[in-house]
Amino acid sequence: MDRQAWSPDKLLKVSGAYWQSFTLHAAIKLGIFTIIDSGELTAGGIAERLNAKERGVVMLLNALAAMNLLVKKDDRYFNTPSSTSFLSKKSPEYMGHMIMHHHHLALSWLKLDDAVKTGSPMRGRSSGSDEEARESFLMGMFNIAMNLAPRLVNTIDISGRRRLLDLGGGPGTYAIHFCLNNPRLKATIYDLPGTEPYAVKTIEKFGLSDRIDFVAGDYLKEDIPGSYDVAWLSQILHAEGPEDCQRIIEKAASVLEPGGLLLIHEFILGNSKDGPLQPALFSLNMLLGTANGRSYSEGEIMEMLARAGAREIKRIPSQFPSESGIITGVV
Repeated sequence: MDRQAWSPDKLLKVSGAYWQSFTLHAAIKLGIFTIIDSGELTAGGIAERLNAKERGVVMLLNALAAMNLLVKKDDRYFNTPSSTSFLSKKSPEYMGHMIMHHHHLALSWLKLDDAVKTGSPMRGRSSGSDEEARESFLMGMFNIAMNLAPRLVNTIDISGRRRLLDLGGGPGTYAIHFCLNNPRLKATIYDLPGTEPYAVKTIEKFGLSDRIDFVAGDYLKEDIPGSYDVAWLSQILHAEGPEDCQRIIEKAASVLEPGGLLLIHEFILGNSKDGPLQPALFSLNMLLGTANGRSYSEGEIMEMLARAGAREIKRIPSQFPSESGIITGVV
């Protein structure tokens, strides 16, 4: 029996969902919500600021209003509270970086059938892309983590820990929130050199430069310096194949003091691998972007931890957006 009662209407809704996605992407790319954040404007006024033809601008604004992302009153448009909070660059809650990251992924998704047939990626890695795409990727990770981290860190007791390794930590959002939640904790972010400027800027923004440092390196090719009592591996395993994942976990375990805590945060599949939906779809995204990456099941991650010498392996009971989860082990 179908898990979902599919009908022609539902099939077509899923098939055409990208129309709304690309409408949102275009609005973010053009800065529509940031422009309107300064006050109600007509389509003509917005077109003038964009140096664009009014015909297309009117159509875009009306579609955004139909999506309840703008409000239209007579011939003027203004933001909703949500679009002001999440879609204007003036807001600290701005989610546009992640939306633009999705936009940069879109061309590869058009080639999904080719990726399925060849088993080969259709794009380069986001961390190695041009500067605009790299910024969207790294600051998109910041967008997502800023929404999740304040809640997530409260589910993990590391109050007795003093030194955290944030492996592949990007702009350092989780390290920041672990430190904010644990005043005696210090952290090191270990990631590729191109990530460092974004991490340094973000750490400074939170006033934590004296407690969080950045070490540049490639955890697949180089040793990890230092000694820690907790290691945080968030959303890095899915970019690699099983052998490299095992190597990463073993490297992280090797720099932990006895009794050190390994924390793995991932989109986790069930052991049958046919759900949940987000990890299953994310596995396709890794097919499009990496040679060997994929989503892993709970059993696979636990087995990797066991082979790295971890004990007391368990999944933290929690429900996070995008169906991600945390598996822990002690080494």
